[in-house]
Amino acid sequence: MTLLIYGDRVSGNCLKVKWTAEKLGIPYRWIQTDVRQGETHTPQFLAINPAAKVPTVVLDDGRPLAESNAIILHLAEGSALIPADPYARAKMLEWMFWEQYSHEPYIAVVRFHRHLLGKPAEEIEPRLMERGRRALARMDDQLGSTPFLVGEALTLADVALVAYTRVAHEGGFDLDGYPAVKAWVGRVEAALGIEE
Repeated sequence: MTLLIYGDRVSGNCLKVKWTAEKLGIPYRWIQTDVRQGETHTPQFLAINPAAKVPTVVLDDGRPLAESNAIILHLAEGSALIPADPYARAKMLEWMFWEQYSHEPYIAVVRFHRHLLGKPAEEIEPRLMERGRRALARMDDQLGSTPFLVGEALTLADVALVAYTRVAHEGGFDLDGYPAVKAWVGRVEAALGIEE
């Protein structure tokens, strides 16, 4: 059985899973699941993930798994995307937890409202923009001293954070103000073979 990825192509969280599988050469079948059309609330989907969220995968042994960072961590176990050094692995996880709490709720949410719902800038809560800029500044500070978030090599931290950072401009965040982040996006896209 091939890995099944239930995901929505507009979601960076879903794309993380796709990119990780592709980077690691894991065969998969993408099942486009449109959240805005209610496709995560069908009885069939709820039987797989009662939380009604994508991404959700069904592993080759039939077990389901949800939450993007948990999925990519599972897929990448034993690969070069997870540092062997315990401290470096913990730093990778630190960035991944930070992404879900201090980056995605601002960068991705503003992008969703601006780009996908078409809301004008003046309707966006200023606090979201401020916190999004703060997140980008934090990344820019780190990436000013290392090529990737956890040092010299690509890790899952980079996969997790590039997903919405690369489209931050769609939410009105100008990456020209964060040159280290902008250069990093290019490095990560090249390393993952992202062309879209």
